[in-house]
Amino acid sequence: MARLITALLLWLLAWPAAADVVVTFYGKDGNLSLTRFVSPHAYVVLEGRLDSGEPVLRMVSFGAADGGGIEQLMRAGPGVLTDYAGSEPPVGKAYLSIRISDATFYDLTKRMDWWATPAGNSYNVHNRNCVGFVADVAQRLGLRTPSDDTWSPNGFLEQMVAMNPPGSVPGLLPGPVPFQGFATDPVAPAVSSTAPTM
Repeated sequence: MARLITALLLWLLAWPAAADVVVTFYGKDGNLSLTRFVSPHAYVVLEGRLDSGEPVLRMVSFGAADGGGIEQLMRAGPGVLTDYAGSEPPVGKAYLSIRISDATFYDLTKRMDWWATPAGNSYNVHNRNCVGFVADVAQRLGLRTPSDDTWSPNGFLEQMVAMNPPGSVPGLLPGPVPFQGFATDPVAPAVSSTAPTM
């Protein structure tokens, strides 16, 4: 009987891992000096594997198309959706992670990519900025969010964590998942936001 149980356990351990795509929300501080303004920032990282085994690695943010600077405080203008995947690891603090299905991944990336379209890429530091982008992503995943009318990405994300205790939303993990992308799959391409055709 012990051999049968051991064989069964070994067989289960050898079973391929299930698909696993995780969305993690990040925030980083900004700073202001006499010569330069670096705005605080919020963004999302999607990483893991789809059911097909295809790797996912996207690090996506929304900001001013002109790169920002102190002048962005005075006016609205075009925004830009940036995907940094493959260029550098995340900078800042990971606040919250949620595991998603393949269907949610495709729906979510379609929505994120909308922020790059003419209908979605309007930027305003006061009410349509990186925090608004992150709030939109979070709400699409069923997370509760505080007001996105803030200039403090970290403050927004801290409040969002408090509003979503572990277990309150399906797939919500007990803590943020550390970035794995480059260590486990350094050449993982970003996955298209369009679902495969059948």
